[in-house]
Amino acid sequence: MLKKNELQHLLHEGLATGADFAEIFLEDTKSQVIRITSGEVTQIDRGNTFGAGVRLISGIDEVYGYTNNVSYDSLLQVVKNLRSSFQGEAHVEKPLGEAKPIKAQIKLPMDKVAVSEKTSKLQHLSNIIKAHDPRIVQAITQLIETEQDVLIVNSEGVYQNDLRAHTRCVLMAVAQENGQMQQAFEGPGRSMGFELFDVMDFDQLAKEVATSAITLLSAEDMIPQTMPVVLHNGFGGVIFHEACGHPLEATAIAKGLSPFVGKVGEKIGSDVVTAYDDGFVDGAWGSQTYDDEGKPTQKNLLIENGVLKGYLIDYRNARKMKMDPTGSARRQSYKFSPTSRMNSTYIAPGKDKFEDIIKDTKYGLFAKKLGGGTVVPATGEFNFAVQEGYMIEDGKLTTPVRGAMLIGHGKDILFKIDRVADNLELGQGMCGSISGSIPVDVGQPTIRVQSMTVGGAGGKK
Repeated sequence: MLKKNELQHLLHEGLATGADFAEIFLEDTKSQVIRITSGEVTQIDRGNTFGAGVRLISGIDEVYGYTNNVSYDSLLQVVKNLRSSFQGEAHVEKPLGEAKPIKAQIKLPMDKVAVSEKTSKLQHLSNIIKAHDPRIVQAITQLIETEQDVLIVNSEGVYQNDLRAHTRCVLMAVAQENGQMQQAFEGPGRSMGFELFDVMDFDQLAKEVATSAITLLSAEDMIPQTMPVVLHNGFGGVIFHEACGHPLEATAIAKGLSPFVGKVGEKIGSDVVTAYDDGFVDGAWGSQTYDDEGKPTQKNLLIENGVLKGYLIDYRNARKMKMDPTGSARRQSYKFSPTSRMNSTYIAPGKDKFEDIIKDTKYGLFAKKLGGGTVVPATGEFNFAVQEGYMIEDGKLTTPVRGAMLIGHGKDILFKIDRVADNLELGQGMCGSISGSIPVDVGQPTIRVQSMTVGGAGGKK
């Protein structure tokens, strides 16, 4: 580990030729993946990501470099290579401060639990899925663990470490009948160690995944139409994340590539829509005590009663936008320069009950679980597959449907939300952008969208 005075001198050297900001990001990340297929161990992989990234900024111009050799001499050479991009007067860095406390606590770190105990747990869950019904032809369980230890220093005097643990258990069931094959998936995760299995009922979740796969075998193809859609809580928030969250990141806003540019203080949704991005929800998958620029994360109000209140902003884009950073800078690893990203992004709970929203919907689609999709951040256009869905008829859930595709624009959907339940939940995923793939929570209570275009293959002869 580099000494503090060595880091101070590296920052000093970074500002010698015109750069007015210098930053060093040091990382040591351990990871492990264990995969079980129908009761058999099919994968055990270990990994280690170790290195340092160096960033220099002059005004809004940035250069970035990285190395997996974190000796003083190696980093000094990276600094000298980068600073040659600038020609100007030297700037003076601030003295490095003291690291502030870390909120996250890991009860069962990755290396404190034997691999044999982990494989036994995964085999048990795989067997629950496989034994649920003879039509289940494959049961896959997977444990994904990472522990990231970082230190961020910069010429503004920041000297901050952080420890991020992420543990995720993936459950998948594949069902087959009469030549038809369907699958169901769940992948809950938390910012914690192996104690994840003490805070969640994975036996019950395994049964639910198996049940979903079997249900889809008898589902009917969705008939394309425009209709009310009730989006369930948890991962249903992926539509807001993709179609609204990304366009609220400074990465898009600063370039003018968002439908929400210049609209702070304006109405962009219905009165029942309030939304946040929270940098630290205790134990949540997307939580960090500090962002990847060493700034404390915070709870950022994005939308209040339909009115746009703010954006997610990193240090460099804050300079462009002449606004304050929001503790939202993130990156996959030392190989990426940080930029504005989401943490735990969600629509806040309302006052309605889930049962009442269904009962008060005469006809529509209940999207219980969403799958993959695509979005164009510059416009908010999206399409998302419904992994598990049911028709709503006369206020009751009826026929299961498959192949439904939700199509629309984020900015339009916000105005069409007319009911918001009180059952907020978060769902976990990996989010990709220009600073790599990072763990994030998406979330919402159950909501109703008055009208959406729903695609499908049903009704064709």
